[in-house]
Amino acid sequence: MQLSLMDMWDHMGLFAKIIAFILIFMSIISLSVAVAKLLRFRAMSRATRAFAPQFSAALEADNIPEALALTEQYQKSHVARVLGESLREVAPLLDNPIAAGAAITSAERSVEREQILLANDLKSGLGVLATVGATAPFVGLLGTTLGIVTAFQGMGSGGAGLEAISIGISEALIETALGLVVAIPAVWLYNYFSGRLDTLFSELAYAGREMIDWMMTRQAAKDLKSGNRAFAGD
Repeated sequence: MQLSLMDMWDHMGLFAKIIAFILIFMSIISLSVAVAKLLRFRAMSRATRAFAPQFSAALEADNIPEALALTEQYQKSHVARVLGESLREVAPLLDNPIAAGAAITSAERSVEREQILLANDLKSGLGVLATVGATAPFVGLLGTTLGIVTAFQGMGSGGAGLEAISIGISEALIETALGLVVAIPAVWLYNYFSGRLDTLFSELAYAGREMIDWMMTRQAAKDLKSGNRAFAGD
């Protein structure tokens, strides 16, 4: 006895069909989240590759207005978002000899604060992938159990022949396979995006440290220059 997928679907009970619909829905949700995050991460990486060298050049030239303009131009870049908010906050104080030291400390805290906010933003959706990956096999197992029950019912009503139980066994195997097909990509995608996030956060930490080092070097040069002038005046 050979059954097509449509034949097995027609013989499946209502509860088994509901389980299948739930698994399909879970798959659609997880794939939608994955596609959205993949597009966003690619846009962020592309913008950061264009932003980083120009921003570094602007800082080296001590051109703070240009550096701020670049953070506005590349808003899709995660590095531009974090550094832009921090630099914009302390830029008016950097040329003040009295407030410059406090401005650098404030910039460090601002970078950390923006990193935390961005981390919460970028991690949104990963919980969906984790949930689908963890629960889809159990949802499929529930359908499998029901398929086995159907097989035993076939044995009771139609005898112990293979034909009597084939529909129930097929239903159970389909639910098992569907649960795994939904769960495996979700787990893989979760691990992939977790690794991408680690890379993004490393880039943020490096870029933030680089900007703070530039501020400290800039201030040290100004202090040295002021000291030399005072010494020359004496």
